[in-house]
Amino acid sequence: MQLVIYELRRQLAQYTLMIRKFSEKYKMSFDEFKQKNMVEQFNHSFDVEEDYCDWELALDGVETINTELKKLAKYI
Repeated sequence: MQLVIYELRRQLAQYTLMIRKFSEKYKMSFDEFKQKNMVEQFNHSFDVEEDYCDWELALDGVETINTELKKLAKYI
C-alpha cells in the first residue's frame, strides 16, 4: 500500500510541476489560457496545442490523484 501511495505522490509532484511550468510560460492560469483562446491566437501552432493538451492532462491528473489518495487514506 505504501508503494502505491509513494507512486501517486510522485506523479502528483510531476503534474504540479507541469502546471507551474505552463503557468509561468504563458503568465496565466489554464482557465485564462482557455478563455483567451490562446491556441487560436497562436494560429493553432503544434507547440501551443501540445501545451494545451499537456496542461489539461496535468490538471486532470492532480484532481484524479488527490481523489485516489483520499480514498486510500481510509485504509492507513
